[in-house]
Amino acid sequence: MKFIVDAQLPRQLSIFLIRKGHDSIHTLDLPQQNATNDNSINSIADSEGRIVITKDEDFVASHLIISKPKQLLFVSTGNISNPELLKIFEIHIDKICSFFETHFFIEVTKDIIILFIPVITDNMP
Repeated sequence: MKFIVDAQLPRQLSIFLIRKGHDSIHTLDLPQQNATNDNSINSIADSEGRIVITKDEDFVASHLIISKPKQLLFVSTGNISNPELLKIFEIHIDKICSFFETHFFIEVTKDIIILFIPVITDNMP
């Protein structure tokens, strides 16, 4: 899988994903580094088929309202240490990748993985 890790999360997460065989970049790898705006991150993610990994709720709103980015992994663990975060990903990364085969928005907490299923009705404008 291909990922882009947002600025609020450590570069170590991107390195961890690479070591697990994934294609991952961190915003620090981009020309504007951690100053890269959300629209640019969304554009890179969608054009390169990357899943945005973030703690930023602005990405959640953007995904839900305009489907940008197309795929989103929202980390809602609160303030935890980098080793704790990496342990969560160590335990769950295979499941997370499997879930992204059929889902576009996933949330990871300290204890659970939440899968969001889009609801489309005939009454929507």
